[in-house]
Amino acid sequence: MTRLFPSMTLGALLLGTALPAAAAVPSVATDMPVTQSLVAMVMGDLGEPSLVMSQGGDPHHYQMRPSEARALANADLLVWIGPALTPWLDRSADERTGPSLVLLEAEGTHVRQFLPGEGDDDEHDEHGHDEAGHEMGGEAHAAEHGEEHGDGHGDGHGHHHADGTDPHAWLDPANARAWVLAIAQELSTLDPGNAATYAANAQAAAAGLEALDARLTTVLAPVKDKPFVVFHDAYGYFADHYGLNVVGQLSLGDASAPGAARMSQLRETLVADHALCAFPETNHDPALMETLVEGTDVTLGRALSPTGTEATLGATLYPETLTAMAETIAACLK
Repeated sequence: MTRLFPSMTLGALLLGTALPAAAAVPSVATDMPVTQSLVAMVMGDLGEPSLVMSQGGDPHHYQMRPSEARALANADLLVWIGPALTPWLDRSADERTGPSLVLLEAEGTHVRQFLPGEGDDDEHDEHGHDEAGHEMGGEAHAAEHGEEHGDGHGDGHGHHHADGTDPHAWLDPANARAWVLAIAQELSTLDPGNAATYAANAQAAAAGLEALDARLTTVLAPVKDKPFVVFHDAYGYFADHYGLNVVGQLSLGDASAPGAARMSQLRETLVADHALCAFPETNHDPALMETLVEGTDVTLGRALSPTGTEATLGATLYPETLTAMAETIAACLK
């Protein structure tokens, strides 16, 4: 896999530029691997953020283990995307006594809304997705499932995926740059003795992320506007940022496969829009995507991993995740 950060830049990103102060470094809990990676960039050698959700978990639907719930409760700071992505974490976040940083609400964050047809179909499966797998409005989902699961899963607050917000905002690297600065500010408030280190690490991370963005722009430039299909509606930020042309999504819900009518409609889309590739997704059975493209001229690409389930945890996971996605898409569409 191509490395995006030169070795000296990555060393600065990981190690920072100042020695740790004597003050206690905050313990930080994070919701998912890409968030953990961004926090690790900012903390550097001062500490290692923990991960609430196991690396192979589905961020939309997860049941915390007791040890994970305890780690969350005891953490000095929670950094998470927000309830639009992880509704199962909302109640536990509210019950914490320590502060939380919701990245979707951080200054400088670009938030997109699901486009018509992405998240507002009439029929839904039992996990809060429509027939195409898009998230339901928060009130409808919470009303049906707020008390279905145990602690940390559903809370019934009625604001999960509210207002059609697309929560997959980490796939826009400009958001990641804004977020490392917000993380540094939050950590500096809790640990002013190490504020200079957090600030230096965040600036190094932001520079590395800018270089990552420039490289991915080059990788994806030859395939801009070329049509392709993805597994579910997670790629809007990535497609918008790099000018990619996602013409459809299989959008499989966790518990139910798309029906025959949905499959037929997607096959028509593949043909009508001259789709070149269809990409499965890690941690999901590729069989339906294989069935979708069978008998067509569409190439089945390698599985995409938007949440970093296959990369090594730590500061390098975020750039490696976006790099792998860009290179996988470009390799198939060329």
